[in-house]
Amino acid sequence: MISVYQLKPKFQQLLVPVLVKLHSQQLSANKITVAAIIWSAILGVLLFFSPTHPVFLLVVAFGLLVRMALNALDGMMARTFNQQTKLGEILNELGDVVSDTLIFCGLFSYSFVNPFVLFVVIILSIVNEFAGVLAKLISGIRRYDGPMGKSDRALLIGVWCVCYFVFPGVGYLFNIIFGVAIFLLVISTYKRISNSLK
Repeated sequence: MISVYQLKPKFQQLLVPVLVKLHSQQLSANKITVAAIIWSAILGVLLFFSPTHPVFLLVVAFGLLVRMALNALDGMMARTFNQQTKLGEILNELGDVVSDTLIFCGLFSYSFVNPFVLFVVIILSIVNEFAGVLAKLISGIRRYDGPMGKSDRALLIGVWCVCYFVFPGVGYLFNIIFGVAIFLLVISTYKRISNSLK
């Protein structure tokens, strides 16, 4: 099933010049991971206040691209410059879950958002990432199967922010769209578990 994650190799190629620049500035993979978490917290706050400051929606949409770049760069830095550590792996996995949660929580400030739907999306996102990590324990391979992997979720929120900024009337579709995301998260988690057992 199609996932943004499949575009990761090409995305990483575009980031090589940035990677070299960051390495020349003595920035380690772990520092980039921590920066991604802090950046996600900022995006979550901006999203929370975006009902009264709509321009923040565009900032968040662009900011999510930066977050995706940081998520790719920390792994590239670790592999390319031999910075792979146990601490780095822990920070990377926990960082993704924490970052996702911080950003999603920003949506609770919208009156049309069904808190239960959003809560389920957050919980299933955490379960989805846990399934990917668990797969590594079982089969030795970290699973990133989609749909609705972390890159897909970032794209979903980014596209939603832009659409809502341009067409505020689509707010009533939020719970339907994120209801579909719940369904896709279940499929993704199932795929990660089933593929790890093969």
